[in-house]
Amino acid sequence: MKRFIQNLKNIWSVEELRKRILLTLLLILIYRLGSFIMVPGVSAQAVMEHASNAKSGGNALETILSYISGGAFTNVSILSLGIMPYISASIIMQLLGLAVPAVQKMQNEGESGRKQINNYTRILTIIICAAQAPTYITQYASGIQGALPEAQTTLWWATAIMSMVAGSMLSVWIGEKITDKGIGNGVSLLITVGIISRLPSSFIAEVAAKDSPLWIVLEVIVFMLIVLGVILIVQGVRKVPLNTAKRVVGARDVDAQGARSYLPLKVNASGVMPIIFAQAIMTIPLMVFANQKGTLFDAHGLLYNGILAFLIIIFTYFYTAIMISPRKMADDLKSSGGFIPGVRPGEETQEYIDTLVSRITLPGSLFLAMIAILPAIAYQAGVSSGFEYFFGGTSLLIMVGVVLDTLQQIESYLLNRHMDGLMEGSRVRGRRDQIPSGM
Repeated sequence: MKRFIQNLKNIWSVEELRKRILLTLLLILIYRLGSFIMVPGVSAQAVMEHASNAKSGGNALETILSYISGGAFTNVSILSLGIMPYISASIIMQLLGLAVPAVQKMQNEGESGRKQINNYTRILTIIICAAQAPTYITQYASGIQGALPEAQTTLWWATAIMSMVAGSMLSVWIGEKITDKGIGNGVSLLITVGIISRLPSSFIAEVAAKDSPLWIVLEVIVFMLIVLGVILIVQGVRKVPLNTAKRVVGARDVDAQGARSYLPLKVNASGVMPIIFAQAIMTIPLMVFANQKGTLFDAHGLLYNGILAFLIIIFTYFYTAIMISPRKMADDLKSSGGFIPGVRPGEETQEYIDTLVSRITLPGSLFLAMIAILPAIAYQAGVSSGFEYFFGGTSLLIMVGVVLDTLQQIESYLLNRHMDGLMEGSRVRGRRDQIPSGM
């Protein structure tokens, strides 16, 4: 506990880190407040009555989207569409990058190309929002008795659609600001905040639904074991040994035997994005079959979870291929004089790294897929509807991945600060400082 308090003091003492954390918390607060601002003309009382009646009987799509949006979906809020249209637009742009030469050219143009792709992604997000907003109103909001105004004029439709588009773009802006000026990945962090906001009420409902405290204790133990497994796979690294050639400074050899290090290859280099992408796509069959009981696309059914697991495996390989470039790694090693023992520099090193990445990605993707389908297993084992989404699956993977990523960023700031402090306050001078100015 003493060390934890000291770590908090260290975090607060770093001015840049303190400003970033405060800005992140402020933007998250704005996002949470926005999830309670309803679309103009919608009856708040009718929505609240529907939410209270649907706590135990909502369909799977409604439950999933409510958890991801932090309740904005079921509140008929201006943030009902949330960040998902932006994620869908990002998926489309990345897929276009594999097939369209113009998009591939932008991807290879560095920072300027990235800005162009971001602009096109935002434009595509607006188009997707404008298409999804009327569908949301007609398919979901109209099903809430007394929620929509009786006189649904053209002006009201235009106002409702524009407010939802503006709310979704506000979510995108908040996410980008958190990424640039705050701490963590903004888009993933907003989804995580929405998920965590539903955790207390879901756990309380689970405790109330169970007669035996032993069952709750067992659930908590299994939950902790699953979290431990997720942390291990997210943090897992394959260390590839490296040798670097000796350096010569003047007439003196430095590291005459060469330096020994390693190349870290993460088992889960794609992070939480395959889960988000797969879940975004799987909302389509849930939306189509939302009102049909016992369909093959039931969120707790075999076909739905089988397709979800397959998509996660595919997206894991896809996103890993985007994040990791064996050719670039091989070129960087060759230019820096580094090499893998027993492997020739250049093309052979590239093939070796590519083979290793493929091998470690397979168990990582299978583990992610297994965790993703755990909610269905937990539901069949007796965990109440709603809480099973925290027991495993997308919610848990996103929460653990984003929390670890955010903590790693905070730690990097602390390490940099400690290094600067040692350099400025050290009483032992380096050899360079002892060289006379005339030499």
